[in-house]
Amino acid sequence: MVNKGSGFCFSFTLLLFGPLLPNPLPLAAPQEIGEMATGIPSAPPAPRLLPPNAVTLRDLSGSLAIVGFSNAPFAGGVSYPFAHSSRLAKQLRSSRSTAIRCSATPTTTHEASVSKKKSTTRRDVRNIAIVAHVDHGKTTLVDAMLRQAKVFRDNQIVQERIMDSNDLERERGITILSKNTSISYKGTKINIIDTPGHSDFGGEVERVLNMVEGVLLVVDSVEGPMPQTRFVLKKALAFGHAVVVVVNKIDRPSARPDFVINSTFELFIELNATDEQCDFQVIYASGIKGKAGLSPDNLADDLGPLFEAILRCIPEPSINRAGPMQMLVSNTEYDEHKGKIAIGRLHAGVLQKSMEVRVCTSDDTCRFSKISELFVYENFSRVPTEEVQAGDICAVCGINDIMIGETIADKSLGKALPTIRVEEPTVRMSFSINTSPFVGREGKYVTSRNLRDRLYRELERNLAMKVEDGETADTFIVSGRGTLHITILIENMRREGYEFMVGPPKVINKTINDKLLEPFEIATVEVPEEYMGPVVELLGKRRGQMFDMQGIGSEGTSLLQYKIPTCGLLGLRNAILTVSRGTAVLNTVFDGYQPWGGDINTRDQGSLVTSYNLILVFLSPTFMVQLVTEISMKIPQVAFEEGTTTSYALFSAQERGQMFIGPGMEVYKGQIVGIHQRPGDLSLNVCKKKAATNVRSNKEQTVVLDTPLSYSLDDCIEYIQEDELVEVTPLSIRMCKNPKLAKKR
Repeated sequence: MVNKGSGFCFSFTLLLFGPLLPNPLPLAAPQEIGEMATGIPSAPPAPRLLPPNAVTLRDLSGSLAIVGFSNAPFAGGVSYPFAHSSRLAKQLRSSRSTAIRCSATPTTTHEASVSKKKSTTRRDVRNIAIVAHVDHGKTTLVDAMLRQAKVFRDNQIVQERIMDSNDLERERGITILSKNTSISYKGTKINIIDTPGHSDFGGEVERVLNMVEGVLLVVDSVEGPMPQTRFVLKKALAFGHAVVVVVNKIDRPSARPDFVINSTFELFIELNATDEQCDFQVIYASGIKGKAGLSPDNLADDLGPLFEAILRCIPEPSINRAGPMQMLVSNTEYDEHKGKIAIGRLHAGVLQKSMEVRVCTSDDTCRFSKISELFVYENFSRVPTEEVQAGDICAVCGINDIMIGETIADKSLGKALPTIRVEEPTVRMSFSINTSPFVGREGKYVTSRNLRDRLYRELERNLAMKVEDGETADTFIVSGRGTLHITILIENMRREGYEFMVGPPKVINKTINDKLLEPFEIATVEVPEEYMGPVVELLGKRRGQMFDMQGIGSEGTSLLQYKIPTCGLLGLRNAILTVSRGTAVLNTVFDGYQPWGGDINTRDQGSLVTSYNLILVFLSPTFMVQLVTEISMKIPQVAFEEGTTTSYALFSAQERGQMFIGPGMEVYKGQIVGIHQRPGDLSLNVCKKKAATNVRSNKEQTVVLDTPLSYSLDDCIEYIQEDELVEVTPLSIRMCKNPKLAKKR
């Protein structure tokens, strides 16, 4: 192996005589070099030791440089490859499993003395956010932390994933909203923020990171860093937060902690982390068993090592106790009795109950208000208090028009803090009033005014979402991070009693320097090896570019990583589940914008529609010809507006494709009742009854119907095309043709 930027002979000499050099040797710190050059004494730096397998050489200036690593693993069992980058090599200097230092440990007394002049710290408080990829055990780990901190009584019945208090969160098994709680350990209050793990809810993570000083990065012991791991770590490093890496699910049979630590360290380097941030503490844990330790083979009986790492590695809140009061609102909630509740961290000063304050926005526009009630978080509940000191996270009542990103400041000297900024949305969908014949049967709110008020009210707490007025007065454009982000809003609205229609998701393109750009995402697919071929073929048709493929553990599963345009992801999840027999797992995260590469056909089959006329659409590689023809010679013409499906009609209809409906269901003209087995749409009469005659038959024909497909809201949104809509009501979800486009056609 040859080092980049150096001659072959020099590299060969290092490899030949490197192991004979003294090893290990201390690494010269930057402070020492600066002292020799300037003559100004600096504070003694913290000792930095090299890994025992490091190959070192002293250059002409007298300082040490790492030139490589031997194959022998050092303490902790992690074996690093030869370092091609001097910066990368400098980072690898301590064993992660037995290290007692971390990125939060103060390095110099000189820096501490300077900071004391400006601010002080609170030793009795730690503020942390737990971030991870979806299904890496983050919420389960929080449950174990709450139990071992004696938040609940010994005889108290507590449900699993108690932080997932939302009904949708418990049904889907994912965290959607960021939530606050706190525990006490050895006299120190630890404020914990549980964050979502899905990339579509990344805005929830971005807006709470300014409330904390450090994060617990939870990584699965088998999968390692995943797309959302990269996203949340990038945001945490940008804030300068300290990071404690928790390798969770270490009790899995196929756990590979060495690979996970190596991959996580490489991710830190890729994200341009500082030397101090790369010196992270590693904790091995099993959240479901409530155990943790500094070594994967020697776990303690509880989470004590994790709590100790939080106290040691997460910095104390830096506050300005004597300065004017400042609190940045990072979240809002609503209570029927208390009204709107603002949640945030108090950065400076003291906040008191019944205190008159100034509410400032980012454009220096201020208004005055008064605090009616004040709460702090203690042991999984909000506790009323009379006063809150700087550095703590609290909840404020009495300001009914408060918005996320505004600053609650001192009445006379208060100034606005920098507002919260989140990444732009990448997908949009159209919302419109329900125009089907079944409108008003199930819903309570059906008018455009109700729909508009509800959508704009969502913007008060969902910073990553945008709402705009559409082309007509009853149409609105909703933009979000992804289809799941908008689907959760749709599901919440239908449970609240709203009736409306939504169009297919569309990608938000950008034009920069007269060039059309489209969003790209990193897609990670876990698939068994036997189904890898069809999955690779499917992703290739959607302009996906593979850049990594590796095996996971001993379970015969492969991990595929693709860079794919966002438009190619629309409808991809169901297609991958179909070709992999439901065994594949797809995860995506936004990567950036690249030149537009053209349209992608995401569906090869047409729909079965109830209508008067047959509309056949023939697709070819170059053009699409639409033919509207009467079907009196082939299929009986439908002579009804709406009706009830019959077994007799469905028996013949199921030969044309797969059905969405069964017998005895009400349908209307233009409703999509199935998937056509060929390209193009086909109109069917699914309400036809068997003709009654006076001819006696020997035996009635037995009708055997196939089980209809059961599509969820997510499935329907992925299925529909440009000329189709999803009708959403509190009790039903239907798909239909867009009547406006049908008239144009």
